[in-house]
Amino acid sequence: MRCPYCKKETDEVIDSRSCDNGFTIRRRRECPSCSRRYTTYEQRKEVSLKVRKKDGSRQPFNSRKILDGLVRACVKRNISMEKLNEVLSRMEKIIYDKFDREVPSREIGEIVLKELKTLDQVAYVRFASVYREFKDVNHFMRELKNVHKKV
Repeated sequence: MRCPYCKKETDEVIDSRSCDNGFTIRRRRECPSCSRRYTTYEQRKEVSLKVRKKDGSRQPFNSRKILDGLVRACVKRNISMEKLNEVLSRMEKIIYDKFDREVPSREIGEIVLKELKTLDQVAYVRFASVYREFKDVNHFMRELKNVHKKV
């Protein structure tokens, strides 16, 4: 690693910590030449995971789409962006641990539903209504009864 201050190529790692649910390693470094400290972050290079859609098509996994869905489900709910990012990190870990090359979109939807059910029941029902394609109010009522029973 090259020192960002004096540009020498020798440095010493003085501290390493895992962050972002193990997806990133934070390292504090010190340059022996100029004695200045700096931080670097290392991330593993993700395998190109594909999502298999309902129609059979495949597209690259994009966690941003999951976050967008979470944000839409949580509109006007008292849930911080920080909390949503924590939930997203947990879901990414589950997905990358469980699937190597391809993940069915329905699996992603079920993981999202499971996380939302514990996070916020209103957000859960909102997401479920789109994900499960509720056709009428009876679908809503059945889902609400299921959520209400488990409380």
